Amino acid sequence: MRERSLRRANWYRHVLAVNAPVALACWLTSGGSLTARLKAHAGTFRVQVLRQRPAQCLADESGALGLPRIGNGRGRCWEREVLLRCDNTPVVFAHTVVPMSADAADWPLFSALGERSLGTTLFGDPMVARGPLEYARLRGSHPLARRARAALAGQGIAVPDELLLYARRCLYRRRQGTLLVTEVFLPQVAALVPKTSNTR
Repeated sequence: MRERSLRRANWYRHVLAVNAPVALACWLTSGGSLTARLKAHAGTFRVQVLRQRPAQCLADESGALGLPRIGNGRGRCWEREVLLRCDNTPVVFAHTVVPMSADAADWPLFSALGERSLGTTLFGDPMVARGPLEYARLRGSHPLARRARAALAGQGIAVPDELLLYARRCLYRRRQGTLLVTEVFLPQVAALVPKTSNTR
C-alpha cells in the first residue's frame, strides 16, 4: 500500500497548494500555449520525442480520464512523452495520454504528430475544450519524476532524487474523446529569459 501511494501525486486546483518557487510558479500558471511562451524565451525551440506507444495509465491518471477501474485499477491508453528544448536545453518533460477508446475522429493528428508540438495543435483547434489546470509536486518515486530524470540523464544532466519536480496537468476534450497532458517543469526552465526584439 505504501509503495502504491508513493507512485501517486496530490493534484490541486490552486498553485499556492504546491508552494512552488516564484520562478516556477509563473510558468505553472501561465495561460495559453506553453509552446508559444517557450518560443518567446528561446532562439530555437524543438520537440524531442522520447516515446509514443500503447501503455497503462499511471495510478493517478485513470480517475482524471474517467476510465473504469479494471484489473489492478488502471486502464489502457496511448502514451506520448517528449522533451521540450529551448536552445537545445531540455526545460519541460511532457506526458500525454489518450484512452484506447478514442478514435481518429476524436484526435485526428495525435498518431502522426512526430516532432510537431501537441500544444500548437490543441490551441489551434476550435473544437478542443480545455479544462482547468491542476498542480502537483512530484516526489522522486513518482513515475513521471523518474522518467524525467532518466530523460535528463540521457542528456548528461543529473537531477537528484530528492529534488521535488513541479508539474501541472490539464484535461482536453474533443468530440467524444479526452486527452490528458501533464507538463513537468525541469529546473532549467527557471533560467529562461524572454527574447529581446531589435527595434532599430
